[in-house]
This record gives sequence, C-alpha cells and structure tokens, in this order.
Amino acid sequence: MSEQNEEQIRLQKLDKIRSMGIQPYPEKFDKKQTLKQCKEMKEGKKVKTAGRLIMFRDMGKLTFAHLQDFSGRMQIAIKQDEIGKDDYKELMKIIDLGDFIGVEGEIFVTHKGEITILVKKWEFLGKALKPLPEKWHGLKDTEAKYRQRYLDLISNQETMERFKFRSEFIKELREFYWQNEFIEVETPVLCNAASGALAKPFSTHHNALDLDVFLRIAPEIYLKEAIVGGFDRIFEVARVFRNEGIDPSHLQDFTMVEHYAAYWNYEMNMEFTEKMLTDIIKKLKGTLKLTILNRDEEEVEVDFTPPWDRVTFRELLIKDCGIDIDKCLTVEELRKAIKAKKINVEDMDKLGRGNLIDELYKKVSRPKLINPVFLTQHPLDLSPLARKNDDNNLIVDRFQLILNGWEILNAYSELVDPIDQEKRFDQQMAAKDMGDEDAMSKDDEYVDCMKYGMPPISGWGMGIERIVALLTKQTNLRDVVLFPLMRPRDEE
Repeated sequence: MSEQNEEQIRLQKLDKIRSMGIQPYPEKFDKKQTLKQCKEMKEGKKVKTAGRLIMFRDMGKLTFAHLQDFSGRMQIAIKQDEIGKDDYKELMKIIDLGDFIGVEGEIFVTHKGEITILVKKWEFLGKALKPLPEKWHGLKDTEAKYRQRYLDLISNQETMERFKFRSEFIKELREFYWQNEFIEVETPVLCNAASGALAKPFSTHHNALDLDVFLRIAPEIYLKEAIVGGFDRIFEVARVFRNEGIDPSHLQDFTMVEHYAAYWNYEMNMEFTEKMLTDIIKKLKGTLKLTILNRDEEEVEVDFTPPWDRVTFRELLIKDCGIDIDKCLTVEELRKAIKAKKINVEDMDKLGRGNLIDELYKKVSRPKLINPVFLTQHPLDLSPLARKNDDNNLIVDRFQLILNGWEILNAYSELVDPIDQEKRFDQQMAAKDMGDEDAMSKDDEYVDCMKYGMPPISGWGMGIERIVALLTKQTNLRDVVLFPLMRPRDEE
C-alpha cells in the first residue's frame, strides 16, 4: 500500500475516532512511570504509563503490542476479557502503528519470560496520520536521518541513546565546573568584531541599529572582559558560528564550551583538563579504555588513563616531515621548505605563516595522533591571543588535546599585555588584507578593556560535537547534532 493511500485510511480512522466521542489529540495524560521504570518493577505491581505503539499482533481476543518512549520499549498485553469486549473491538478498529496510547495495568511475566504490562484500562493519546518507516526496520539512508531526525529517533534506539549521552555529557561537564568553583555566564551572539578564533565569520544586518554585525566565532573576548570585571573562574556553553568548508569533522554552527581561570597558567589548565575528562568518561562509560572509530571507520582502542602524552609543535613537525619551523621565520621561507619536501598544502600562497604552519600540521601530523595527546608550544603567529613563552618568544604557552586525529580542545596562557595584543591584531589584519579569510579581525574595544589591567589567565575551549562523536563511535559530526542544517530539497 502506498503511503498516500495509507494516510487516507488513517484520516478515515481519525473521523471515526471523533464520531465515537474520543478526543484523538487529548490535553494530557497522568503518566506515572517511564517504560524503563515499568520493566524494573516486580510482578504484580500496578503501573500507569504511555508511549508510541511500534508493534502489535492481534490474536483474536488477545493482542500483544510494544510501546516505546524515550527510555526504551516494553511489551503490553491487551485481553478482551480484561478491558471488555466493546472496548477491545473499539481499540482494534482505530489503532495504528505510530499512535500514542496510555495504559493502566499490572506487571506480569509471559511464558517466554518477557516482562509485560497486562492492560486494565487504555486511553487514546495521539493519532499518527503517516506510517512509520519501512515496516519498522528503521531509517537506513543517511540523508533521511538528518532531514527527518524524528523518524531516526523513533526507529533507531541507538540514535536516541546517542543524544541522551550528549545531554548527560554536558550535564556532567557543568557539574564538574561548579564543583571546581566556576560560574556559568552568557555572552552575546551578535558582535561588532569577529574575534576569539582564526575563522571566517558569518555576517548579518541589525535593522534596529542599521548596523552590520557578525555572529560570534567564539565567546572568548567577552569572557576575558568578564575576568577584567572581577570574575575569577567562569565558563559558557556557547553556540558559535564559522563560515567555513563542510566535512565530517567540521560544522558551521556548533556548541563550544569555553572557560577562563584567573591566576592559572596553561600547565595548570592541562592538569584540570585531564582530571575533568577522565572523571566524566569514567562516570559515563564505566572505564577509561574505549573502542572508537578512526577516520577509516575501523575500530581502534583508546586508553584515557592518565597521564596523557605531551609533545611540542616543533618536535612533531620535525618528526613527521623534517621541517623545523624555528628555522623558517618568514612565510616565504616556510613555503620554500614545504615545496622542497614536495608537500601539497591547499592555498599555500594565500596563507600567512601561522595558518600555513597549521595547514602543514593538519596534512602531515594530525591524522597520526590516535591516543589522547597534549600538543604544546604552538608558534606565536598561529596564536594571536596567547601569551608568549618567557624562554622562547617564537612560541606561546598553549596546548591542544588531539584525539583520533581531531582537535578536541584548545587552551592558552592568555595574552594580558595590551600593547603586545594590539601589535598581534595588526599582524592579523595584514594577513587578512593579503587574502587570509581566517585571519582574526582587530577588536579595539577589547584592547581598550585590557588597558584597565588583567590578572594572569588561562583559557580553554572545547567542541562538544567532536568529543561526543568520538565517545559514541561516530565519524561525522552531524550524527551528534539533533537537527543539522540541510540544503532545502527544492534547491538540490
């Protein structure tokens, strides 16, 4: 039967439901237990629950069915002798897969050992006018999963568990911050300057102010201004926007967590990071040795047991391609060295030295880093907001956590010298004028704020999608975004 014909039949059932005096979309239902809670109850216990009907077998005077809610699935048994002949016939005439019903009854165990609810009363709670996908085999097409995530959630329990895990991860993250005396704050999404990261921004127009503004690429600047204002430890779970290319490990809008701690340096932040993530992973997964998928979608074992390895940027590039970035102090010298090694870096002639170093690292080193590793001592011109190292002014006090070839988080000892900051902003603007779209915009208001004085600070940012994707064995970040942006069908 075609979906269109089935929808017509269901519309006729909807009319019948109304003619019987039943409200097909009632106001509420007093649900006492989730289905998971029902399954954990002892035989003979009374329950009142509800869910979506995902399977039923009418056996004459007895029907076995499965209900589903966010907590899982459970079998129910509807007997004509229990609910009455008229009620039983009425239900069989109007019910379809996908409908919502509420039931009252008691727990019993079938001859096959399945925990089941014996229904004593039922209520109709919502008519589905379209059939569920593929006779309940679930959505298999990846595009359909993204476009109709609601069907993916209904038909694939693994999908529901993945998004519950994402929520639990953020909850545990917040609790860890509060336990360590951090305060959660919120900062603006619309900004006059696209600062806080090396990325191309989205722009929009503010009608009331008749002003072109940017969607934030990071909450960093505002959070550090809050430290100037007197906060010691703050964090934000922030939606951020970067108008860049799309691939399995990048999204244009995503959730970033950033935190800043006065009086810390990057090494203190590294210790905090290791403790935070090992605590959360152990709590949610029960172990620090996990199986994840690499970029070739092969299972690999990762051990999060501390201490994690640490390696400097310079050491890594020398090992992987033989280029010493400390000996290539200009972008021209670096290009020459890369070409001599016959390494192909896209848009090499347009990039400033910092972004060229970053692209080289992504080409020759990052894919090899599977186990958690702290990458430290980044080049100065790759880090316009980080503090110079006291012993080597070519590098900054910074670290990234790399896992499975993905950059999971980024952290600095923050630059708090306003004169140094202004010079670095000017260098970024020069790179932008040369065609580097990812170079950072100058933020004069932030420099002015810095001049009022800043304490030592270490800051940190982590993409929620990347860590959740790794921990749930996903190779595409859109698989951990509930409703990823898709091109409209009529434009494809």
